[in-house]
Amino acid sequence: MPIQTDSWQSMMQAVQEFHDKHDFKNTGGEELNYRVALMAEELGEISSCVTKGKSKHLLSEEVADLLILVMGTGIAAGFDLNQAFWEKMNELMARESRMVNGRIRVSEFRDMEK
Repeated sequence: MPIQTDSWQSMMQAVQEFHDKHDFKNTGGEELNYRVALMAEELGEISSCVTKGKSKHLLSEEVADLLILVMGTGIAAGFDLNQAFWEKMNELMARESRMVNGRIRVSEFRDMEK
């Protein structure tokens, strides 16, 4: 598959084609608990890249793996990830930030001490 860099829509189409190629819908690949486990595994691989000082190329591959899984989770769960992204981004942009333990946090700060 040639590298496509033109749009979110092209990326989602490629992920859908991957799901279709391997019949994820009918073979357990779209089961949400399984997908969460795969995302946790990928996050562990990202952590390993960072903590062990692996190359930026390896890090980018692991992050791409996680992104593909996240995009596929939108497909599996039947929601528009693009729309969810923009709704959440607008919400985040409206939030104030706070320093917590010497690092910036931008969250709703539920149950957090100042």
